[in-house]
Amino acid sequence: MGDEVGAEVFCHSGYTYAQRPHAFMLNGERLDVAAIETEWISPDGHGFKVSTPDGRRFKLSYDPGRDQWQVISV
Repeated sequence: MGDEVGAEVFCHSGYTYAQRPHAFMLNGERLDVAAIETEWISPDGHGFKVSTPDGRRFKLSYDPGRDQWQVISV
């Protein structure tokens, strides 16, 4: 529960992909991103720790090699 690989993340993409997530799907539910608490870039990809309007927190990680998102509740 709360861990989904291959999740759909809706994000702003300007000069690169996945610059700023604004919503994501988890277990069939669309969740809006209220705040981005932390952001990181590593050799493995791009990640965000986000919160939703109801206070839930998630880690969104993008793996560009697989072109795949992972969503984990934290």
